[in-house]
Amino acid sequence: MGTKSRETIYGASVRAAAEEAVRVRKVADETSCQAWNKRMLAFQGPAQPSPALGDALNAGYLYLEVKCLGCNTHQTVALNVVRRPKWTPVHELERYMRCRDCSEVRRYPYKRSHLVALRRNKISASDPPSAWWPGERD
Repeated sequence: MGTKSRETIYGASVRAAAEEAVRVRKVADETSCQAWNKRMLAFQGPAQPSPALGDALNAGYLYLEVKCLGCNTHQTVALNVVRRPKWTPVHELERYMRCRDCSEVRRYPYKRSHLVALRRNKISASDPPSAWWPGERD
């Protein structure tokens, strides 16, 4: 007579714990992204600390909305194509954002873009750009 293997005894509970950890991590990442978005929209500035790129992607936020301070346009940047490590905080991306239109007019890289919020979808007619909280002056 043999004994039961450890896989038979503990396998189901180990797999269930791993699945629960993945679910809880996704909820935590989504909550941190929502909190960062609310701070950004409420205080109109680069809120720190911000979630990491990997955390935002894990939570389903695939885009970062950026506003150019030169021409007042809103654009979205896909986070899955950003060439930075996944542990890079989102607020550190602000210094690398350039407005293409303003750069072409000025003929040098124009780096006056401002982070607005994390988004699940690109800006479109059905999903307009984010607005600051009441009291915004443009």
